[in-house]
Amino acid sequence: MLVEGIALGWVLIMLGAVLLLIEAYQPGFFIAVPATVLVILGVLLLLGVDILSSTWGLLAGVVAALVAASITVWAYGRLTPGKKPPTTLSRDSLLGLEGVVTKDVEAGTISGKVQIGSMEWSARTESGSIPTGKRVIVVHSEGVHIVVKEI
Repeated sequence: MLVEGIALGWVLIMLGAVLLLIEAYQPGFFIAVPATVLVILGVLLLLGVDILSSTWGLLAGVVAALVAASITVWAYGRLTPGKKPPTTLSRDSLLGLEGVVTKDVEAGTISGKVQIGSMEWSARTESGSIPTGKRVIVVHSEGVHIVVKEI
């Protein structure tokens, strides 16, 4: 059984290493946790711990796997970016945002322009016109433009 355990240990270590390489080149699949667990279990087998048939070996394997998984999840959380909202804007996320008219906005045309943050959007108003320089709020979006009203 010792020879099979050592061979299986190397197989688990190699499989874990391959998964870690995949995670390094394609981050976000979150396969670092099972990869780390496989490496730890492989090392236990190489050290002669019988995690396959011995009760104490199985218990040691489970505890080691849980500790390895916990540490990996903690480290993964420290390495990944914080939980900030996306920095990109789409027309659907503009509802309620304020901006400044950079080109007169008219009711019947989308030739008007509104600056929201660092982006300029084609805009129209539901009625009347809004001159350049006025502050506006987005009431909804249609197709490739936004509909605004003066604040």
